[in-house]
Amino acid sequence: MTDRLYIYDTTLRDGQQTQGVQFSLAEKQQIATALDKLGVDYIEGGWPGANPTDSDFFDAAPKTRATFTAFGMTKRAGYSAENDDVLSGVMNAGTSAVCLVGKSHDFHVTTALGITLDENVENIRATMAYMVKEGREALYDAEHFFDGYKANPDYALTCAKAAYDAGARWVVLCDTNGGTLPHEVHEITKAVIAAGIPGDHLGIHTHDDTGNAVACSLAAIDAGARQVQGTLNGLGERCGNANLTTLIPTLLTKEPYASQFDTGVSQEALAGLTRLSRQLDDILNRVPNKSAPFVGASAFAHKAGLHASAILKDPTTYEHIPPETVGNTRIVPMSNQAGQSNLRARLADAGIEVEKGDPRLSEILNRVKEREDQGYAYDGAQASFELVARDVLGQLPQFFEVKRYKVTVERRKNKRNQMISLSEAIVVVKIGDEKKLSVSESMDASGTDRGPVNALAKALAKDLGPYQDIIEDMQLVDFKVRITQGGTEAQTRVIIDSEDASGHRWSTVGVSPNIVDASFEALLDAIIWKLLRDGATAA
Repeated sequence: MTDRLYIYDTTLRDGQQTQGVQFSLAEKQQIATALDKLGVDYIEGGWPGANPTDSDFFDAAPKTRATFTAFGMTKRAGYSAENDDVLSGVMNAGTSAVCLVGKSHDFHVTTALGITLDENVENIRATMAYMVKEGREALYDAEHFFDGYKANPDYALTCAKAAYDAGARWVVLCDTNGGTLPHEVHEITKAVIAAGIPGDHLGIHTHDDTGNAVACSLAAIDAGARQVQGTLNGLGERCGNANLTTLIPTLLTKEPYASQFDTGVSQEALAGLTRLSRQLDDILNRVPNKSAPFVGASAFAHKAGLHASAILKDPTTYEHIPPETVGNTRIVPMSNQAGQSNLRARLADAGIEVEKGDPRLSEILNRVKEREDQGYAYDGAQASFELVARDVLGQLPQFFEVKRYKVTVERRKNKRNQMISLSEAIVVVKIGDEKKLSVSESMDASGTDRGPVNALAKALAKDLGPYQDIIEDMQLVDFKVRITQGGTEAQTRVIIDSEDASGHRWSTVGVSPNIVDASFEALLDAIIWKLLRDGATAA
């Protein structure tokens, strides 16, 4: 028999507390739909009435299988639950579930709220009873519960039991300040269950201020809690919330959790987790965390020659799960530290079989080391490495030839007498016997200048004749620049991350004293690698 473990996502509410994050209505709808596809049990949409976007979102919320949940706070002292206009705004959102935060730490009751301890307990009780009477699934978000328990366990338990006895479906224990450690969470959760609140009515909500949010969540589950809250990519105030992109695969792939619990996330949905993680970063215009467990680009990267040699024989030697379980991929980076074990493993991963001892392996290694001496870095540019290897092996078709390009940057006043910059790029390519000239500028649809590299990328990809359909869904998702030497011999290294509609992401590198030249080289590699991967043939 397995226990049901409920996953509660608060990306759209608590995740929006992240510094620099502000979801639009369309983005909230997109994220909610993706969360529902993943299979979470609850989607907390925000606080109706707190801001126009949240209010509009509840008015136009997508239909979800997951229980759609509104967030707010318990009634205020001096008001009845029926007549508290703040609570009414939350209830009027019409969601089947409502999660309301209330104090559980005596210090916060007397200092922050300025009311008596008994008044706070009555606010909790009356609010939960009102929600139950109105036919809603009631959740009590016990703010500062762990700190409150450590300061005054009797009072913290009184608050939690007041909510449960009034009919709350879930009492959610919150480590609001994020300072509680896993062993404390385990002990206190056990104490709450012993006090009379069953584990299948307990949730856990942790913050990552000590880097222990996922560990604390697991500790609460081990103690008996059966709802776990978190956010995609660990978004949240200060250091963030428990990261669901770490927590979910842990629950589904690690024992005893995988055998003990049933969640709403299927193995098929789990295989889309990496793509979902990157989709959220794309929406936020953030660079994905390469070192993120399970979903990071480096999560299954094997740089050391000893590791790569073993991986080639059996991936389980250095991988705790197969990367495809979470939709990720194995990477054997190439660098000037590499040996033939790395090289053959990386080539095999790219679908290139070269016999051990083939003299061309040494030639590839030498070329990589020579180019890294010039400033290239293939450790983080796997696609460019593959092109170098294919060139040595005679497996690199010439799809097109760039005859010339030009980029101009103009600074001028617009019709509003504002100073603006505008870049324009011209690219001439030869495909077979035909020359094509493309022109593009850097202004986007909103009238914002995106810079000379953007103009160059748009011009290069504007008309590649027979290859146009293949590259149509390409987009540049990250752009990194580093100066590799100083003084008059300074070299600029540009690494570009590209992605297509299927979720594939690849990295390319260019090096030149000129940043535009370096960028253009990386852009060329990105397009050529995409054509190779998708099976294009030379014109």
